[in-house]
Amino acid sequence: MSQKLYSILCDHLTPRKVELFEHVAQLRTKHITLVTENIYQAQNACDVLRSTESFGVQDLHIIENDHSFQHHHRIAKGAQDWLTLYRYNDTRDNTSQCLQHLRSKGYQIAVTALHHECVSIHDLDITQKTAVVLGTELTGASQKALEMADVFVKIPMSGFTESMNVAGAAAVILDNLSHRLRQSNVPWQLTPEEQLQLKILWARRTITWSDYLVQMFETGEINPQ
Repeated sequence: MSQKLYSILCDHLTPRKVELFEHVAQLRTKHITLVTENIYQAQNACDVLRSTESFGVQDLHIIENDHSFQHHHRIAKGAQDWLTLYRYNDTRDNTSQCLQHLRSKGYQIAVTALHHECVSIHDLDITQKTAVVLGTELTGASQKALEMADVFVKIPMSGFTESMNVAGAAAVILDNLSHRLRQSNVPWQLTPEEQLQLKILWARRTITWSDYLVQMFETGEINPQ
């Protein structure tokens, strides 16, 4: 059924777009996911979105305890259109809700922090599904995030500065982990069904009248040729 729907949607996409969807979907991963906690600067939010999308990480989990995650669509270059965003902002303890959800899905929680037990991002075990948590500007990860961490990670620094801007840290971490993952024997790719559902999502976000096409398909008024 899903394949038939996608075939209908493909009729309203250019061949180049269909080819691009096929190519990018094969490079997407959910084995690594990124979590942001209370990021409030729009420029940082834009950069995180772009880095997440550019390095092929599909899911971004956004914790909004004290600040909302806001970005400029033009600066983000539409990166959010290709990602699956999960927002946690409806409880008093959104950090716990997010991290408990991820742990229930089999993710280890790796919190970026200046901690005496930190491991280098280069040495982080990626054989297990991993959620990397980036804390808010200035103060970093919350006490709750630190308490729930399975491991603390850091980016090795060679200068006087001990830490990076949150957007820079996201780019460095995702570059490192995604590169290592693709060089490993870890089954990091999406399943064929997950890839199909993702391509349907992208097509629906691309085609202005996609809701009408889906409705016509569901009522049997149109079928793939």
